[in-house]
Amino acid sequence: MTALAKKHQYVGAVGRPQNVGTIFQSKMAKLLENRFYYLDNFQLVLTWVAQRYDDLLRHEERQFIEHFHSLPRASRALLTRMVMRKGDLFRSDKLIYDEIGVVDAAMAPLVACGWVDDRPLLDLEALFGQLKKSEITHIFGSDLLKTANRTPTKTEQLLALRTTAQGQQCFSGWYPQSVECVYQLRISAICDDIKLLFFGNLHQDWTEFVLADLGVFTYEKVAFTSSSRGFQSRQDVDDYHYLFQCRERFLEGEDPEVVLNDIPNACYSNTLLEARRNKLLFQIGQHYEKNKAYGAAVAVYERSNYSGARVRAIRSMERCGQFGLALALAETAQCHPESEAEKQQLARILPRLSRQLGRPKEPTIAKISHQRIDLSIWPAIAPVSVEEHARDHLEKIEQRQVDSPAFNAQSRVFYVENGLINSLFGLLCWSAVFAPIPNAFFHPFHTGPVDLQSPDFHQRREQQFGECLRQLDTDQYLSTIRQCFKEKAGVQSPFVFWHLLTDELLDLALLCLPADHLKRCFERVLSDIKSNRAGMPDLIQFWPDQKTYRMIEVKGPGDRLQDNQLRWLDYCAKHQMPVAVCYVQWAAS
Repeated sequence: MTALAKKHQYVGAVGRPQNVGTIFQSKMAKLLENRFYYLDNFQLVLTWVAQRYDDLLRHEERQFIEHFHSLPRASRALLTRMVMRKGDLFRSDKLIYDEIGVVDAAMAPLVACGWVDDRPLLDLEALFGQLKKSEITHIFGSDLLKTANRTPTKTEQLLALRTTAQGQQCFSGWYPQSVECVYQLRISAICDDIKLLFFGNLHQDWTEFVLADLGVFTYEKVAFTSSSRGFQSRQDVDDYHYLFQCRERFLEGEDPEVVLNDIPNACYSNTLLEARRNKLLFQIGQHYEKNKAYGAAVAVYERSNYSGARVRAIRSMERCGQFGLALALAETAQCHPESEAEKQQLARILPRLSRQLGRPKEPTIAKISHQRIDLSIWPAIAPVSVEEHARDHLEKIEQRQVDSPAFNAQSRVFYVENGLINSLFGLLCWSAVFAPIPNAFFHPFHTGPVDLQSPDFHQRREQQFGECLRQLDTDQYLSTIRQCFKEKAGVQSPFVFWHLLTDELLDLALLCLPADHLKRCFERVLSDIKSNRAGMPDLIQFWPDQKTYRMIEVKGPGDRLQDNQLRWLDYCAKHQMPVAVCYVQWAAS
């Protein structure tokens, strides 16, 4: 199997894993019938960017796009191959492609227009990146590090030569005996900016085209408006690069205080940039908090509007003894909590702060009790998870000890975790999730809207989601979900778990889950997509004869309920949705 196939495991349209190697190879063979498929994709990007971002392009970028189309096809293909590969230095013997032909001939126009340097100056480190080990020995034999017991590594050889082989030379100057040469791509920055304009981010790359061409990933086709752009000004592009560099500096270990001084205090008007700024500040605050620099953490958290920053600031104040300030901020937050998660954490923090300040003890709020299942199970011989083990055991039990005799019938148990409710939501609300809202989609490879985790995500689509959820007041939701399951099978979605959702599971879910319960779950997901897409119970148990169900959270020995799981359990209990916690203990041998 190729590296690309291993990286992106193919999943069948209705969730059944396929023979990855066979499918990948057959689709790759079909794709390669067009030997210049990669050139077609690159030219599509250039055309797309020229049409949608002409007002943002710099002179050299516009000139590159215009001139590129005038070059011979072999030259365009060779340049595209170089752009899509890692780095900017290439040996001539690594640029041999059947469809391109003679490298020198294809390269000549690229050198002539200054896009490629055919005699770049290389320092020792750059040279080592282009040499084979045998070539290093041939060039530097007498100066190499000598060891008694083993051949030195390339890194050791590089360190040994740094004192004797300094300066810069072209490849032929370092290695006159070689018939090869090294080329350097000189337009990497231009192509990176074009790629950024197309994708709106720096984490997607050219493999998106290949994976789509192969059918590994299929994306929803969304109508793009003229305003559907990730960047509205050239300053947005420059600011993106600037924030990205700040983040890279922080992740590479630069002094956080130095990085902080370079992060703007003012908010960006571009919501995507502002989200990135807030997240970076939050990450730096976490770094300070982890290192017990609580005062510094508070100062950074107060600069960030990232979800969770306020409660982290309160906890940092508490840890450095600023109880009064912490209490004041906590009480403000309690009046207008940003999420259920913050409300839950404040309920723990406020009593502690009150005790520290000698305040009267507040009345204790009774905890919601959940149905409990205790299982003593023999450890599995096969390497399966505790959730799978509990699923299998529950399905085999013939007499179920539950409150209602109605459950004493044959059941089916599935390990679904977050997959089932999210998938049903995604199928019913597909049209709302992929509504062509301005600045939500701006290229063909979105798995979901860019603003999915924004606080106003629901608000911007309130009408569309309202129309979808109202179907749960009639039987219309049943046909909508089934039709979407059939028509959109395998299409990327931020909610639908195609690998999990089978015909059987879908049929049982629509038979046994009441519409009003689905509506409650969907409304909770919509209220805080970032937090509420996770934490759902692990298992779901169906009794098809009674058209009922139960959700079950599984906890193995020593495991405990997480905060997001507790919030889902409490929500289900509050709305009379059947839920239980199953505590598993391993039976003694």
